[in-house]
Amino acid sequence: MKRIATWIAPLLCLLSIANPSAASATPASDTPHDLSALIAQIDTITHQPRYAAADWGIAVVSLDSGHMLYAQNAGRLFQPASIAKLFTAALTLSTLATDYRIPTRLLSAAPIRHGRLEGPLLLYGMGDPTLGTPGANPAWADDLAGQLTARGVHTIRGDLVADDSYFAGPQFGSGWEASDLLGWFAAPAAALSVHENIVALTVTPAATAGGPARLSFAPDTAAPPLTGSLTTAAPHSHDDINLYRAPGHPLLHAFGSIPAGTPARTYRLAIPDPAQQAGEELRAALASHGIKLEGQLRVLHWPERDDALRSHAQVLAELLSPPVTEILAQGLKRSQNLYLQNLLQIDGIGAKAAAADKPDTPSGFLSDEAWGLRALHDLLGRIGIAPSSVLLEEGTGLSRGNLVTPEAMVRLLQYLAAQPWAATLRDMLPVAGVDGTLKRRMHDGPAIDRVQAKTGSMAHVHSIAGYVTTAGGERLAFTILLNNYEPAPDAPAANQDIDAIVQLLAGWHGAD
Repeated sequence: MKRIATWIAPLLCLLSIANPSAASATPASDTPHDLSALIAQIDTITHQPRYAAADWGIAVVSLDSGHMLYAQNAGRLFQPASIAKLFTAALTLSTLATDYRIPTRLLSAAPIRHGRLEGPLLLYGMGDPTLGTPGANPAWADDLAGQLTARGVHTIRGDLVADDSYFAGPQFGSGWEASDLLGWFAAPAAALSVHENIVALTVTPAATAGGPARLSFAPDTAAPPLTGSLTTAAPHSHDDINLYRAPGHPLLHAFGSIPAGTPARTYRLAIPDPAQQAGEELRAALASHGIKLEGQLRVLHWPERDDALRSHAQVLAELLSPPVTEILAQGLKRSQNLYLQNLLQIDGIGAKAAAADKPDTPSGFLSDEAWGLRALHDLLGRIGIAPSSVLLEEGTGLSRGNLVTPEAMVRLLQYLAAQPWAATLRDMLPVAGVDGTLKRRMHDGPAIDRVQAKTGSMAHVHSIAGYVTTAGGERLAFTILLNNYEPAPDAPAANQDIDAIVQLLAGWHGAD
């Protein structure tokens, strides 16, 4: 799989957070009983020779006393990876009503006469990232078409326009790398999204060597244009599956080989144009409901605008997302980048509207992402976190331009723990050994079911931040960041030592 890693290595790196080998083996009998022992044992882990060229940043604070119990490089900036999602979560919970539901609408300014809509129909997305997912409007297109049928519409005398221009700005977060954009974790953060903007590609070898491999997509309606060929190699040979798509182009190149007799391989890829996909699905649903579309399917992307389409338009059909708290919980448990980047942009739209009449409002263009980050920095100022200690480019942690200090992270965690919705936020976090990205980590030892934390992982970056209740009953907030480290082929996974530190915290009985 050497060559495929060239194209989707970041995907494989993110999936490594679920590696069962990362579970800590720290036995409860080795857990510290006083603070000096705790500090010494953490230092022993971080000062191993294999970390000589790497950088550790750690901060541990007692939520009960407010005291910093452990700090290592706590004031230095580190790449956070996905624990940066906690900042977006804090902004969203501070900005949006917890029961807010994101609408997706069918709009038209044209009149309806004798069952005919006398003009174009607009499919207008407003940032719902859950459209078409199980448990959240899976039959969304059929539902919208059914609502239109209930209004008596049987003909549309105009185009169907799939419009995702609600978000002002590019569909990719600032700092997202071109080499990431094929993977599911860098799917476009579009105002009109469907199936989490992901299509699954399954590669199945032929029965014998020399035959063509079979490529199938799910959903099949999201299959991209495809070129190249994948063949079936001799049994017991190495995988040589190569997938490539140039940024900004829909054409997927697939070439190389898969050994005969091996299981099928499945890859989750980003859909390059979610609005086009949504429009195609709605067009098919309209036809299945007997609604004739006389025009064509058109797609509108920012910075394109057609204000006349929305001017004086009425809502003909509408779907609502799950409550924003459910979206946020899914985004944190699963580390779903689309969900958090869309929420940041929705937060930004609100911040832009609130600043419209203020004298210090910027006169030039700012993307909704940038407005969201401005609102975040305002929140951090109110918390008392220095702007120089949180340098974020987007809302997910995917950008390598994101930098935070461990001290700022634990200060954020302290703030979150003091809010009326603190319990709601903690329930959104993965639980050690139980669910989310921690399901296969720390599934034994004192940490199990007593740690709620957000994980982060990308090439050379490993992180975790959250809460733990110690064996002595003390509530702690902690952040552990490891940067600039790649284990040797025969070395333990980095997460094994990170988890060992968390196990030490969980097993600590407190100061004598």
